[in-house]
Amino acid sequence: MTKETKNETLKRLFIENNLVKEDVFKHKHYTIITRAGIDKIMAANDIEIQYDIVNLSDDHSHCLIKALGKREEKIIQIFGECTPKNNSNAYPVAMAEKRAKSRIVLMLAGFYELGIFGEEESEAFSQDNN
Repeated sequence: MTKETKNETLKRLFIENNLVKEDVFKHKHYTIITRAGIDKIMAANDIEIQYDIVNLSDDHSHCLIKALGKREEKIIQIFGECTPKNNSNAYPVAMAEKRAKSRIVLMLAGFYELGIFGEEESEAFSQDNN
């Protein structure tokens, strides 16, 4: 059996997860999946996530969320963070949750190891900035 190339693996994953052109865009050196694409991947892989706020500053400007994700028998724990240094939005708790969700979904579905990121990973990855 021949081993798939990275491009072949990505093409297969895109098809298996019902991703369309609008769910993906290029950023300088990375391929980025939109929030809608993350939701499609989560649904296609029956991924379950539980969130726990680990730390929230009194002024709510700093937030750390722990996420526990499960796909079949595989379980991953990851964190999502948000501070004024990496977020300009007025909703840091939601951003920390989105970052945790994006990371855990892409890891459990096999995208992260191929260098694919979610648009919530960095404000620089926003489709509006590309």
